[in-house]
Amino acid sequence: MATLELDSITKTFQDGDEEIVAVDDVSLSIDDGEFLVVVGPSGCGKSTTLRMVAGLETITSGTLSIDNRVVNDVKSQDRDIAMVFQSYALYPHMSVRQNMSFGLEESTDLPDDEINRMVSETGEMLGISNLLDRKPSDLSGGQQQRVALGRAIVRDPEVFLMDEPLSNLDAKLRAEMRTELQRLQNDLGVTTVYVTHDQTEAMTMGDRIAILDGGELQQVATPLECYHEPTNQFVASFLGEPSMNFFDVTLEGDRLVGEVFEYSIDESVQSDLGGVTDLRLGIRPEAVELVDEGGEHAFETTVDVVEPMGDENTVYLHFDPDADPETAATLVATIDGFNRVSEGDTVTARVPEDAIHVFDRATGEALHNRSMEDAAAQIDL
Repeated sequence: MATLELDSITKTFQDGDEEIVAVDDVSLSIDDGEFLVVVGPSGCGKSTTLRMVAGLETITSGTLSIDNRVVNDVKSQDRDIAMVFQSYALYPHMSVRQNMSFGLEESTDLPDDEINRMVSETGEMLGISNLLDRKPSDLSGGQQQRVALGRAIVRDPEVFLMDEPLSNLDAKLRAEMRTELQRLQNDLGVTTVYVTHDQTEAMTMGDRIAILDGGELQQVATPLECYHEPTNQFVASFLGEPSMNFFDVTLEGDRLVGEVFEYSIDESVQSDLGGVTDLRLGIRPEAVELVDEGGEHAFETTVDVVEPMGDENTVYLHFDPDADPETAATLVATIDGFNRVSEGDTVTARVPEDAIHVFDRATGEALHNRSMEDAAAQIDL
């Protein structure tokens, strides 16, 4: 197994006279056996970063090390890594067995019987022993994905690299394969870097997640830390479905004053703001409570839209019942599925102070976050 170190990695492309920065000064330390998920929107540089680790893209500047060995100029085939692609990249004229053994035949001097033994053991591990003599065209998407994984596993690499390997599968199979991949990585203990744009994959699979935007690393932490203690507004908005609610507010004394409401804050929150007055208030939809009575941090709202999801409902609330729904400030709440509300209902929404986030409106930096302890305490109630 191996550690992986990215030290100020930068990648630029030349487009005529213009220099395009695809990855900008990214530094990451990935522990031996760790499962790190790199996540971000399309075009954020995550696949380019993975391709630099794989040796498929040259590094413009910075240092890449595997087990403390600098590999910037080491050829891809000599880095002891295995990559699983989004497209599976199986040879259509070869059987599953031949696809899985091809890399070993080309890169090692192992005898054929040893290669066959390794392929058979890997096929059994992945539950595809009965498919080894079939061609890729005879397999389902999920079976082809297992073959692509098997081709990587059989090489027994120091590092696995996975570039959106589940994106071509349907939702149900994708969920099943997430679980299988986690179990497989735990059993093998191989250092793994997994790239995805899917926040669900990031939150459920990674020991830690690294969030990229515009080629820049925004935060590296456990999924729960990124969710409850985001370093900036981008991270807060990217993680979570529905997304966090945001409202522009101005600090006036002990109150956050917005266009449609005022919100009082205590001294501990004020002290975190560091004198910044142009702010953005954030609240997760699941933290919004619908209550029977008003009071501090409670607001009368009107139900605009209800989206039933079975065990829960997503409710869109307006502060002004007469405002244009397309432009009115909206508060999104996630409530229990048995909490019956309908379009047009007047309800009281409470925004608990121990659940709010406050960001610098100019920079997006998080000045105050909901604490992990408060979030855990709410779950235990």
